[in-house]
Amino acid sequence: MPKLNYHHLNYFWQVAKIGNLTKAAVELNISQSALSSQIKQLEESIGKKLFSRQNRKLVLTEIGNITFSYADSIFNKGEELEALIRNGIESDYQVIRIGMLSTMSRNFVEEFVKPLMDNPKLKLVIAARGQTNLLNELSNHEFDVVLTNIEVRGTNERLWQCKLLTQQAISIIGAPGRLLPKKFSNAYKSVNWVLPVSGSPIRSAFDGLCAQYQFQPTIVGEADDMAMLRLLARDSNALAVMPEVVVKDELNTGKLTSYMTLPNINENFFAVTVTKHIPNKLISDLIIIFSKNQGF
Repeated sequence: MPKLNYHHLNYFWQVAKIGNLTKAAVELNISQSALSSQIKQLEESIGKKLFSRQNRKLVLTEIGNITFSYADSIFNKGEELEALIRNGIESDYQVIRIGMLSTMSRNFVEEFVKPLMDNPKLKLVIAARGQTNLLNELSNHEFDVVLTNIEVRGTNERLWQCKLLTQQAISIIGAPGRLLPKKFSNAYKSVNWVLPVSGSPIRSAFDGLCAQYQFQPTIVGEADDMAMLRLLARDSNALAVMPEVVVKDELNTGKLTSYMTLPNINENFFAVTVTKHIPNKLISDLIIIFSKNQGF
């Protein structure tokens, strides 16, 4: 068997990841015929078929799956090395890059990074993204850790490590002065509500609770961003549904109050990292300490 051509192997890896020859050719800025030729040369060099066609779709063969597993490890290690060299192995300070889901609570993120804030040898970079972009940039080693309230699932689970950091109880929050019970009841029918958007985990759980009590809440506002929901709760006369950590400052100053904690409804917060040849010990320790402090 001739020596493995890593250029051909990289093209195979890209096609296998994307799952479509045409899309892979566009992303790699190469003609489809040239890309197909590169993969064919790889197959000829190893004497095995890496793909089979099923209903016009490319499907990895048994040896193709094994080859992809090795290629994934090889090229992810290469990207990790590039990131390590690009960001510097030794410097006067260490840069920690944290990605956060754009819709989650800023107060939670602040609590997570608090142990890093007083370290003079650290530079902290925090960037907000959607979930897909977060994971893409994390897999490219552009983030050291990603904070999200959406559990990571899918084909790259073996690459990503998703750790549950904490669960936050969900409360009914509003301006003080209402005479409302600490238990959900018909007394809550007469108020206006600002809620997370339909389909979000918190909203779905709240809708289920309302269905249980057979009433339709009067919704005057919706938001998919906790920062916006915080403003709506603070500046309107409506009740909001959210974790108390989102409005901890307003609760401490008395601008808002928590009327009750909703039964069996929580928001989960996760830290997502990627497997690295040289793990970031600072991030690993931070995740362990934070989750232990939260009882996880």
